[in-house]
Amino acid sequence: MGGNRRNAMLAGVTVLVMVGMLGMSFAAIPLYKLFCAVTGFGGTPAIGLAQAPGAAGGTIRIRFNADTNPKLPWRFLPDRNEVTVTIGEEQVAFYRATNLARQPETGMALYNITPEKAAKYFHKTACFCFNKQTLQAGQTMEFPVSFWVDPAIRDDPSAADIKTITLSYTFFRSLEDAEKTGALARAGPHVGPMSEQERDQLLHERDRSPKVN
Repeated sequence: MGGNRRNAMLAGVTVLVMVGMLGMSFAAIPLYKLFCAVTGFGGTPAIGLAQAPGAAGGTIRIRFNADTNPKLPWRFLPDRNEVTVTIGEEQVAFYRATNLARQPETGMALYNITPEKAAKYFHKTACFCFNKQTLQAGQTMEFPVSFWVDPAIRDDPSAADIKTITLSYTFFRSLEDAEKTGALARAGPHVGPMSEQERDQLLHERDRSPKVN
């Protein structure tokens, strides 16, 4: 009888351990992404809608990259390949997508920052990432993203060699497609979409502003 009880207890403990291990395996991805979001590890920009402090002296070059998964028949490009920005000032950049198919197509963008050690200093305050975007056949749409570079980057000796930060977006047909390529695990966090009114206002202001190189 005692042997049966011990066996039952051992079996129960084994089940609990296995359940715990399974739970940890499911928790590993969101916990890792939370860690990345807080620390900027893995090319993930720091989460938070902190206000840009304003010009703090010094400039840095921002390069814009755009890719499209082959399963999505879109042409996706940045309006400008790169710009030089003032550290500490909020900036707005624009990307443009065109649906090349003869029917409506829906896509979703993910993004990342390189070099990875620059991610914790790159603050995105609003963008189009992780939001489904549907374009009609032949339709072109522009997508703004607002960001600023933390002045603290100038005080980090390990970041002294950073002269250029690259903001990369990739459009996929779905999150499932992104996951299959491994892009979802490397993606930065969602920081909040722009409303349609905000997007239109930014586009209007850009069109009225003088062109600069």
